[in-house]
Amino acid sequence: MRKLILIAQTSFDGFVAGPNGEFDNFIDDKENLEFVCSLTDDADTALFGRKSYQMLEVDWPTAANKPNATEAVIKYSNWYNSVPKFVLSKTLQAGNSKNTSIISENISAEINKIKQPGTSGSKNILMFGGPTAVHSLIELDLLDCVWLILHPIIFGQGIPLFKNDIKKVIKLKLLATKQLSSGTMVLNYDIDR
Repeated sequence: MRKLILIAQTSFDGFVAGPNGEFDNFIDDKENLEFVCSLTDDADTALFGRKSYQMLEVDWPTAANKPNATEAVIKYSNWYNSVPKFVLSKTLQAGNSKNTSIISENISAEINKIKQPGTSGSKNILMFGGPTAVHSLIELDLLDCVWLILHPIIFGQGIPLFKNDIKKVIKLKLLATKQLSSGTMVLNYDIDR
């Protein structure tokens, strides 16, 4: 079975965004994007929460065509455009976006179908999502692995990655760590079942 891997960027105190949904204080540099691009080498499907998908859909489909696009921007944009994308949403309607499907019900059954090799690919599935989508996947025991990109900043308040109402203890097994030159730490955990 394919692995469903969450990629989450957080502040040191666990927030994915500031109180108003802002990302201004995260370190958005070439090395961070190059790291995320390295994960796409072993993934051929993407899963999103609705808000994450809508934010990424604004820039990434055309990012490779911009005059000053870096090698990493071109790589991620091309990957984004080529892979099947699935979006968890009860409100988003299927539109004209290429390779995009909406999952609005039977989340567990639909994700388990996607996790079967050959359904939408044979490599890993990368999850880019906010707290609501992540919470749903945790509750349904669908996540296999987490790449936590921990930025060296404390927000003090904001939108937390993990809500206080997760109803079970989830044990993690540390697989790898990496420090980026900006001071950002990347931590890789398996969900210990």
